[in-house]
Amino acid sequence: MVHEFSIQNFKDEVIENNGLVLVDLYATWCGPCKMLAPIVETIADEYTEVKVGKVDIDQNLDLATEYGVRSVPTLLIFKDGELLNKSVGLQSKNQILELLNIG
Repeated sequence: MVHEFSIQNFKDEVIENNGLVLVDLYATWCGPCKMLAPIVETIADEYTEVKVGKVDIDQNLDLATEYGVRSVPTLLIFKDGELLNKSVGLQSKNQILELLNIG
């Protein structure tokens, strides 16, 4: 299941989470974001130990700015509330699993 993260719930869902979290920052107008979405959904379904969520940057500009997002899609990897990894652009499933260190 892919969660919807926002500025309102980001702290509770991501920062205060004890575990691995994959955050997909996207925009509805972004072609590569649309191509990445099914890959992110597959990871959410197959790797239940990873909390997976999406952030619409147009609706959460403050959050995008806080994490220095200049281009979408951007993936952020958190573990126990700490940012471990960041990736910009379309990634394959295997590349994302490597970022998560579970591939």
